[in-house]
Amino acid sequence: MRIFGLAGWSGSGKTTLMEGVLRVLTARGLAVSTIKHAHHAFDVDKPGKDSFRHRTAGAREVMLAGGLRWALMHELGEDAEPTVEDLVARMQPVDLLLIEGFKAHAHPKLEVHRPDLGKPPLWPDDPGIVAVASDRPLPGVALPVLDLNDHQAAAAFILERTGAA
Repeated sequence: MRIFGLAGWSGSGKTTLMEGVLRVLTARGLAVSTIKHAHHAFDVDKPGKDSFRHRTAGAREVMLAGGLRWALMHELGEDAEPTVEDLVARMQPVDLLLIEGFKAHAHPKLEVHRPDLGKPPLWPDDPGIVAVASDRPLPGVALPVLDLNDHQAAAAFILERTGAA
């Protein structure tokens, strides 16, 4: 499976760019899936729901299924957070798998950088970053710099880089 990522600091616009790129790629007929890293404890379930009750009663995995979608929730307990490789292995094959987050992993990625956030750029220390998307010009950056708001250009770059076109 072809894999490409978006990385950057919180508030940089990763999710907005991901959403725009997804719309462009799926409009072209590509099958695209995503993996999103969450830094905090998160829950897609709600107290009182049957699936929540199953989990709190001790189920290691709970699958919720309906006519339009299914979701598998896996409780880690004391286990370590799964690696990107572990997560990718659970995904069904598609034309392109996009990963949001997982800054430290070595997959090729586009850094989403907003200088006004005051956060340091990631590209100088991460050889996996192959381009930067920003809302401002970035003089002196030796990588391709894309307009953060040009989802068509970002999608074209990802397709060219991964060969998923």
